[in-house]
Amino acid sequence: MYENLLPRFLRYVKTETRSDESSQTTPSTQTQVAFAQVLKKELEDLGLTNVFYNEENGFVIGTLPSNIEKKVRSIGFIAHMDTADFNAVNVNPQIIENYDGESTIVLDSEEHYTLNTKDFPNLKNYEGHTLITTDGSTLLGADDKAGIAEIMTAMEILLKNPTIPHGEIKVAFGPDEEIGVGADKFDVQQFDVDFAYTVDGGPLGELQYETFSAAQANISIQGKNVHPGTAKDTMINALQLAIDFHNQLPADEVPEKTTGYEGFFHLMGLNGNVEEATMSYIIRDHDREKFEARKAKISEIQEKLNSRFDQTRVKVDMYDQYYNMREIIEKDMSIVELAKQAMIDLEIEPVIEPVRGGTDGSKISYLGIPTPNLFAGGENMHGRFEFVSLQVMEKATDVIVKIAELNTNV
Repeated sequence: MYENLLPRFLRYVKTETRSDESSQTTPSTQTQVAFAQVLKKELEDLGLTNVFYNEENGFVIGTLPSNIEKKVRSIGFIAHMDTADFNAVNVNPQIIENYDGESTIVLDSEEHYTLNTKDFPNLKNYEGHTLITTDGSTLLGADDKAGIAEIMTAMEILLKNPTIPHGEIKVAFGPDEEIGVGADKFDVQQFDVDFAYTVDGGPLGELQYETFSAAQANISIQGKNVHPGTAKDTMINALQLAIDFHNQLPADEVPEKTTGYEGFFHLMGLNGNVEEATMSYIIRDHDREKFEARKAKISEIQEKLNSRFDQTRVKVDMYDQYYNMREIIEKDMSIVELAKQAMIDLEIEPVIEPVRGGTDGSKISYLGIPTPNLFAGGENMHGRFEFVSLQVMEKATDVIVKIAELNTNV
């Protein structure tokens, strides 16, 4: 039943599809366009209907028609094609069969990089599993090509097993999730389902309907550079202003010191010299009121620093990126309960916890289709230590199929 899952996943991850934050196109890279065409043909070959590539937003969409007479809610399953900005050229997956849950896995021939239980205690959860890892030189791309492979395999299973009842199902594979703009142009009228799931989570059992609310602040600082020997009361050091700005933010409200529902300010970049400097922050919180307070704090610091001078020295360009999808999904928790029941029926313990990040589902939920997030299996994502379990990928596939089946009883 899963015979094509691993070959499919290996084929996908060997295709380079990084997104590019500096690009002005959609998708942001031509490699994603090419991959979309591959996925389009695969959906057609499987037997889905109304398969098309939307050139406006970069999404490949296909439909699996209902095989039952009664009317039930239609479901969508969504995954993203792009990978993070880490080396993704010449991905060379390694397969470790029947992992013992203890041994160190050497990734590269020079033995510079290893997966070991001291650094990665999550390995202990995978005794007896087949693990797919990197060779230490690239990321793997399980985020989110595991999700694509699982959705594709689930559709294959449903097509080959018409005795499994299901309503209408639509699938969508989209671009640029990793740079936060993938769902900006998502066409909910075109996708036209009652609810959906992104298959973009981590370990076994993850079921998420809460994300951060997110904003970005880009800060430019204009200094005044004069000779340091005659600088008293004249020089304005842009780098010092940047330091002053940062030091007025709460020191403990940073990613490395927060967890769970705790939000943060994250300094992503600082560049410059005495004459001028730039800073970029991402701002995150699950609570909307606290989120707005964080943005207000950025503006307050800007005003305070500018009050020192007779002209504006600190400029802030701040914009919202996405919001906590809980505000939408909690209006009808039946779709969360449906996924939860599917996992329970498959003897998977649901792990319901907030995402300390966002998914395409965050934006799609606010566009009109409630879209929680399901596990896809990846661990240590976005880098050379990424890995995924084949058995967990199989279970993710099972969950997709089971959701489709259980939905016919609602």
